[in-house]
Amino acid sequence: MRICFLAALLFSAPAFASSVQVVDGDTLKIDNVAHRLHGIDAPEEGQKCKGGGKRGWPCGKVATDEMARIASLGPIKCKSQGNDGYGREISVCWQGDLEINRHMVRQGFAWAFRKYSQDYAADEGKAKSEGLGIWREESQTAWEFREARWNVAAQEAPEGCPIKGNISRNGRIYHAPWSPWYKRTKINLKKGERWFCSEAEAVQAGWRAPHWR
Repeated sequence: MRICFLAALLFSAPAFASSVQVVDGDTLKIDNVAHRLHGIDAPEEGQKCKGGGKRGWPCGKVATDEMARIASLGPIKCKSQGNDGYGREISVCWQGDLEINRHMVRQGFAWAFRKYSQDYAADEGKAKSEGLGIWREESQTAWEFREARWNVAAQEAPEGCPIKGNISRNGRIYHAPWSPWYKRTKINLKKGERWFCSEAEAVQAGWRAPHWR
């Protein structure tokens, strides 16, 4: 177990801008260490949830925006629970006295990831009873969304390996089927771009997930 104390992104202090990167609504990259928030699962960046009209509302973007807002408030502290095999620490993180994991679930920005932990089940129950965020209407969960996107993409990808390893001016970035940039990303094998069968394989080969904020 280890504790990371780092300066968070401050809008008024560009010098700290490289310290914290918001990957999405449940992942932060702090001083080049990726922290996947323990016990929660936020909507993916391109995911929409039911409510707010026929097309739904951009719950994934809203969750990422909330994470970015919290990261702008001041120093963030993360306590690792171990590594997830994808090059990320599974962590509980705080901004001051605010436990970010609990906040994201309690305010309807994320689901309690009960498959792995019951720590935030009660908070999820309260958010659901109050109809907050993702609970405006019961929507497809993040894990169901990822599975559905993966199954479709795997049918079209070489050897059923649907993760796209793209090389751009921003570096080597992999796009899973649930990435909002997935369909726009084309793989050019001559440039050294490639397909991956898992996120772990992509990370081990030197590619990283995109940062949305």
